Amino acid sequence: MSATAVVFAYHDVGCRCLPVLLAHGVRVPLVVTHRDDPGETIWFGSVLKLAQEAGLEVATPDDPNELAFVARLAAIAPDFLFSFYYRRMLSPAVLATARQGAYNLHGSLLPKFRGRVPVNWAIIGGERETGATLHEMVEKPDAGRIAGQEAVPIGDNDTAAQVFDRVAHAAARVLDRTLPALLAGTAPLRPQALREGSYFGARRPEDGLVDWRKGAREIHDLVRAVAPPYPGAFTSLAGRRVRVLRTWWCEPPALAAGPPGVLAVDGGETWACCGDGRWLNVREIEIEGEGLLAGAPLAARFAAGGGGMGQFSFR
Repeated sequence: MSATAVVFAYHDVGCRCLPVLLAHGVRVPLVVTHRDDPGETIWFGSVLKLAQEAGLEVATPDDPNELAFVARLAAIAPDFLFSFYYRRMLSPAVLATARQGAYNLHGSLLPKFRGRVPVNWAIIGGERETGATLHEMVEKPDAGRIAGQEAVPIGDNDTAAQVFDRVAHAAARVLDRTLPALLAGTAPLRPQALREGSYFGARRPEDGLVDWRKGAREIHDLVRAVAPPYPGAFTSLAGRRVRVLRTWWCEPPALAAGPPGVLAVDGGETWACCGDGRWLNVREIEIEGEGLLAGAPLAARFAAGGGGMGQFSFR
């Protein structure tokens, strides 16, 4: 008889990993997912739709740890529980309903970047790589033994969405490689060295405020970590709210340093001077909902007279 698994899943990682289980012959009597939040930009795949198309039973509980739902899981008595980017912590009572183990796919190279939005935090932290980790679920978040990992690169100008796509693909590959041994009960599990890692909480839209007194690299990493489809970094210009949607890490022009946040147009490109005196290439902004490519068009709108380098300032 094939193994059974209840799957808690959401987002692109859920959409990529659920088919892996089915391809390995795992029977999935229940998929637990979230209803999409109408106030959230939904840019990722739908586990709900995928599961329904596969003829699987789906549940969307507000609280999967509620006693009645735990009883439902206990009645199923699955061999395994899997969590693929499900957004709620699962209680020990939920985890205990799995007879052979409960496993989660996390979007970092654990023990680094345990906790929320690990891809975004890795980019903010200036990391050159991150990855996907399949690990045991225990009461403490992202702290269980590791069953498999795969690293993915983070390029100088990669956005969080681009890196997340790599992580989602890596998650499916890790699951595919590790699953046969998990099902057979022979998978080697490696304890995490938690003291060598890190834990991060959720981010809020207001955390995207750009402080131009910081160094160019730190500002650039923030902008690309929260670039659309995430809420975006923001500042103000001529009294208007501005989202800084795209910056680019490249060799800066030979311009004299100015005060933090001052802008200059050089060679048809817009550059912002940062707190370390380095100029950062600003590629795209949005002013009160109006998208605008940076460069000469921006200078024409905001530089008085349009003369010289056309200097003006973010605040």
